[in-house]
Amino acid sequence: MSRSHKNNEDGPFSELAIVDTFTKLIFGEEEGYDSRELSIIQALRTVDANVLADSHGDMGDYLRALGVREMVHLVARVREHLVCHLSTASDAASRMPAGAVGRGVL
Repeated sequence: MSRSHKNNEDGPFSELAIVDTFTKLIFGEEEGYDSRELSIIQALRTVDANVLADSHGDMGDYLRALGVREMVHLVARVREHLVCHLSTASDAASRMPAGAVGRGVL
């Protein structure tokens, strides 16, 4: 059976990847986050000022207290931020002259 929401599962910042990262925060993991998870955490800080300066543990407490609808909405906002950020960065990189990165233009 084909999944109708396949695009929500694709890519490095799928809804599932965001939920997995939120789950690690909720269960109190303080270390061991990879670069993708750290990007998701930074996006969470960007879209929700309630956790802007929180530790990972405090972020987990905050996420744990959310209702289901709030969590679903937050996951969607984080994903939207990440996808928009990636497409903006990708567009900027495609407009750079060849070899610009190696010359320190970024």
